[in-house]
Amino acid sequence: MNAAITIIYLLGVPLLVMRLAKRWTWIDKVSPMSVLYIIGLAVANLVPSDWPLNVDMDTNTLFSNIAVPLAIPLMLMGCDMRGWQVSKALKVFATGLLSVLIVSMAGYFIFRTNYHDSGGFAQVCAVATGIYTGGIPNMGAIKQAVGMPDETYLYITSYDLIVTGLYLVFVILFGRIVFRKLLPASSTNSDDTENNKETGKIKPFDKEHRSTTFIAIGLTVAIAAVSYAVSLLTSRNGSPNMTVLILLLTTLAIAASFLPRMRSQQQSFDLGLYCVYVFCLSIATACNVREMDIVGSLPILYYLGFIIVGSLILQILFARIMKIDGDSVMVCSVALINSPPFVPLAAALLGNKGVVILGITIGLLGYMLGNYLGIGIYHLLLAIG
Repeated sequence: MNAAITIIYLLGVPLLVMRLAKRWTWIDKVSPMSVLYIIGLAVANLVPSDWPLNVDMDTNTLFSNIAVPLAIPLMLMGCDMRGWQVSKALKVFATGLLSVLIVSMAGYFIFRTNYHDSGGFAQVCAVATGIYTGGIPNMGAIKQAVGMPDETYLYITSYDLIVTGLYLVFVILFGRIVFRKLLPASSTNSDDTENNKETGKIKPFDKEHRSTTFIAIGLTVAIAAVSYAVSLLTSRNGSPNMTVLILLLTTLAIAASFLPRMRSQQQSFDLGLYCVYVFCLSIATACNVREMDIVGSLPILYYLGFIIVGSLILQILFARIMKIDGDSVMVCSVALINSPPFVPLAAALLGNKGVVILGITIGLLGYMLGNYLGIGIYHLLLAIG
């Protein structure tokens, strides 16, 4: 599929799904993102690789990279930040962080006996801790700090794509039901059940909202451009510094949300939601299971899966004790396991734009602490033996 057709596919399929959701209510019930994820996975794994109209992956990656920097400001500018609580973010973050640390260390002692080198498995534990308390930027830094071989690093990256992809499928298909069933309702959820039917309400370019929409788009492009430029200037390897990028996107968008013209504007949030739909289709289309290495060192795969499932169960138990709501726990889990760029997707699934800033803050805290925790656990495990 050449670049032009790929662009039509990435921009047109989400619009088509939203249009069909007006006629077929089951799409809204299962979530348009679930439908888009299934479509993307089908295109990635069922379409023959030699088909002349296959996806142009460079274009697909470009749209995936652009969608999130646009979605974050658009969605944040549509939120009212005046009632946000820092103490709640720290409490939710603490439950997620503690859960990952406990389970990752427990998993080390469970799975190291099946690995060919216990010292090498301490490296695996260090990198895994960095991934699931921080993100991919922490992964590379910890790899270098603990001296992990390139082969092991490639196994971890392959397995991480598998387990986090499966977790994302779970979140998209069942997340809202499971988290809200097991934990208290969110006090910040200003979008009730009726407002969750967002696919039929995205009309940002009608006459009444047109001027505000163009202002939101202009501000978003400016915020994204400035954030990207600064992230490049602060990078040492020529790639954007993701911590700086997300931090600046968030900070500038929060500042813009206090502008009287932008405060609590639904059309800005709706445009951000459309960008999330494009992002969801793009990442699913890039998930080609046929190209993943899944037979290299299976104890690592089992260990990463154990961390995700175990930390999720433990965090829900902690949240029940501390009476933390389900929406906050779900967005925290997504921020730590899948990284901050997936927070808008989780917020859209929940129909709760009040958790966007919460999730991004949690993800940024994880970025900041991930290197310290991963390297610290590595030396602790070596000392324990």
